[in-house]
Amino acid sequence: MDDRIVNFIAGLRAAGVRVSVAESVDALRAIEQAGIQDKDLFRAALQTTLVKDPQAVPAFQRLFPLYFGSDAPPMQQPGGGGSMSEEEQQMLQQMLQQMLAEMSPEQLAELFEAMMRGQQPTNEQIRDMLGQLPLPPMTHPYYQEWMTRRAMRQMQFARLDQALQELLEQLREAGMSEEALQEIAEAAQQNQQALAEQIARQVGQQMIEQAQAEGMRPQSMDQLMDRPFEHLTPDETKDLRTLVNRLAARLRSRMALRQRRGKSGTLDAKGTIRTNLRFGGVPLIVRHRRRHLKPRLVVICDLSISMRPIAGFMLLLIYALQDQISRTRSFAFIDDLHDVSVDFAQCRTERAIEQIQERIRPPRSYATDLGNSLGTFVQDYCGCVDHRTTVIVLGDARNNENDPNLEAFSQIRRRARRIVWFNPEPPAMWGRYDPGSLSSDMLKYMPMCDSVHHVSTMRDLAAAIDHLFTRRG
Repeated sequence: MDDRIVNFIAGLRAAGVRVSVAESVDALRAIEQAGIQDKDLFRAALQTTLVKDPQAVPAFQRLFPLYFGSDAPPMQQPGGGGSMSEEEQQMLQQMLQQMLAEMSPEQLAELFEAMMRGQQPTNEQIRDMLGQLPLPPMTHPYYQEWMTRRAMRQMQFARLDQALQELLEQLREAGMSEEALQEIAEAAQQNQQALAEQIARQVGQQMIEQAQAEGMRPQSMDQLMDRPFEHLTPDETKDLRTLVNRLAARLRSRMALRQRRGKSGTLDAKGTIRTNLRFGGVPLIVRHRRRHLKPRLVVICDLSISMRPIAGFMLLLIYALQDQISRTRSFAFIDDLHDVSVDFAQCRTERAIEQIQERIRPPRSYATDLGNSLGTFVQDYCGCVDHRTTVIVLGDARNNENDPNLEAFSQIRRRARRIVWFNPEPPAMWGRYDPGSLSSDMLKYMPMCDSVHHVSTMRDLAAAIDHLFTRRG
């Protein structure tokens, strides 16, 4: 039990809860006095010694059942003492055994057998099943629900319903009574819910363990700059936010130097020749092309769950550079577009981003619809794009099989000076199918973009934003 408590403390630290060595010792001493028989007393002893900040209570409440169990409903055994006769129970077992022999993959067969027999798999068995899947790409607690759904899709959990209906149909054809079939279906559905809760707990623990294995916080800001956004711990996220102002100051100095060098514009060879015809072509008067050095920006951000970390950092950096930008209009979308510029006009950037992310949340799973959002932009906001405007799109271009609305994107392209796309996914995933978010439309949008940048770290993001101020020809 001491090892479990030590691991629990490490999990709290990985979730951003500050726990000192002295507090850890206090927790172990408290458990010695309180014991582990009374679960409520055990929980209270840990919370009293380890949690000193009210903001840490939600993390404690979320992690406690992952390490010390929860009150998940027990699994029911279909036909166990109900209305099924011995003959019907035997029929159920025979047909179930036949289905299991033909079912694949092995993980699905194990889950279906547990669901139908009412035999709760051990946590080790669930962890073995999860161990055969790719590691969670995200370890932040905010993404646990999303990562659970992803794991269940990879385990083909949804096929349990289909297999249950096939079994019930076979039993009905064999002459089993409707009352017995109803009993089997109800018990199986309760067992399926218990399995889903057990998988969710194990996914959460796997994410915590991976966060601990990945890392202690980087020792230097250079390492933090190269850490993928989805792997940042809460403490690292806070440190990186403090770095944004320094990073913006560095970019601002670089941009100001370019402006001083470029005030006269580029050499206009034709204009120089025409001006100096009166001198026999001798270039006594040199002409330059004048150009606008401060860009106008329109920012369109994907605020789906997978995109929220990078969206916050990009908006922080963009608004820290407002003195280098002529005008900025900001929009955010999940299933439809929202004009969020007023949030930045009314309050500080950090608070504006918090308000936006609190207000714009996924209404359901697989809700992202860039195509519909582009349609709304063309209909209601296209007037804010002109020949001086650079449009920045931040997103992974995964539309969940919705229409990508390339015609609307083409209209924006014709009006804008240029379109730049920031995508946090590796280029190898652009255009490929992913079980967690279906197909990617990136390769359809890409030909209409002036440039596309892979931005998975703060260093990538800073380089991409710096690039906005270097190509304006």
